Amino acid sequence: MDNSHYVSVPNKKVTANNGITYAYREVGVRKGTPIVALNHLSANLDNWDPTIIDGLAKNHWVITFDYQGVGTSSGKVSDSIQLMADDTINFIQALKLEKVDILAFSMGGMIAQEMMLKDPELLNRVILAGTGPRGGEGIENVTKISDASLARALVTFKDIKTYLFFTRTENGKRSAQDFVARLNIRKKDRDKTINWFAYRKQLRAINAWGKEKPADLSDIDIPTLVVNGDNDIMVPTTPNTYQLKDRIKNSRLIIYTDAGHGSIAQYHESFVKSANEFYGEN
Repeated sequence: MDNSHYVSVPNKKVTANNGITYAYREVGVRKGTPIVALNHLSANLDNWDPTIIDGLAKNHWVITFDYQGVGTSSGKVSDSIQLMADDTINFIQALKLEKVDILAFSMGGMIAQEMMLKDPELLNRVILAGTGPRGGEGIENVTKISDASLARALVTFKDIKTYLFFTRTENGKRSAQDFVARLNIRKKDRDKTINWFAYRKQLRAINAWGKEKPADLSDIDIPTLVVNGDNDIMVPTTPNTYQLKDRIKNSRLIIYTDAGHGSIAQYHESFVKSANEFYGEN
């Protein structure tokens, strides 16, 4: 298989000390600090936008993986966001990586924040996209919003991400269509879709995290880039995205206009340029 493009890299497996065997893919040259990508609710390896992964892999080593109990990784979905952070750390250690950059989207951004608290020495630079702080406003409503969007998707025969990730403007609708098409480019060796029970377990973990006491992020000094669209219906941009930026002192902010939860996919060219610049800094 072609190892230079995300849609054609082979699926790989690694077993961690916790006994879990993780499914993963890697693309780019294996040198420097690798970027480990933490994905969204219900997502498997095929849910990463290949234009983003390939755009980053031109200059970086990029690794995507399935959390335990997701895709073809073994085990069961973790009960909490904190345990998902432990899960991610176990995967990174299984690959014998001592320092990583993080690309974290949506639920992945929640997991990344817990990693920043648990093991800050492991992390070099972090991008938090389409996410908010623990206890953030409206995060406990993700189940209700997801269920409503799923019903709409079933009626209209569209991918649920059409409604969850993008605005309903003409620009948003066109971007959603293009994004879903990109996700379906890979035809061979596609990943296993998450089952219903694992998906609901992830939802419960997000809802519980959204109701928890906010974390103290003031001591975190990891360079962080916070990214979102100006109209995120899953994790409301205002106040969450701005609060997240304010709570992490060594952080900067990008807000894309006429964009929602999936702004990094809608503005993938601009995002890749900004991400490459961010990861490339000393």
